[in-house]
Amino acid sequence: MLFSQVSLPDIAKISRRAVFSSLAVGVVGLVVCVVLNSYLVGLGLCIGIGLGIGNFRMVQASVAKAGNRPGPKRGPLAFNTVTRLGIITVVALGLLFVSFDLGFGVMAGLATFQFLLLFSVVRSIIKSGVGAGAFGGGSLFGGIGGMLSVDGLEDVGDPSPPGDRPILDAPDDPRGSA
Repeated sequence: MLFSQVSLPDIAKISRRAVFSSLAVGVVGLVVCVVLNSYLVGLGLCIGIGLGIGNFRMVQASVAKAGNRPGPKRGPLAFNTVTRLGIITVVALGLLFVSFDLGFGVMAGLATFQFLLLFSVVRSIIKSGVGAGAFGGGSLFGGIGGMLSVDGLEDVGDPSPPGDRPILDAPDDPRGSA
């Protein structure tokens, strides 16, 4: 798994970076929405970011608790996750029906937090050098160069007749000379 290569200090750093950047985006978003006279969208943005942060903290606590518990871990963890996501979905959709602006802000806040969390994880993986092995090459796009390489492929199905092909290096030509 990709995240198994990330150390515990990196996870704490990812968590802090995601939470603080989300709070900063929430404050800036609220100020911009107030300036644009969209108070409810700004309030919803802050509520959505708060729900995202709260969910993230509960996921961390639930995983830590399940990790310390002996025996099967999957059932309670899955049930807690589904319950939590169900509650967040009901709250977000309920606010969307009560006030479109408020609900839209909540949805935007939830999406903003998730994007910033994902960005923080990817940034940490790439910065730590784990990205080179995880993404299949010496760099982030190193694996793509290997997939597109045509070295070692035979020229099969050349439509031109054998007499019309240029002989570039006759002694080393594997097809032989006529």
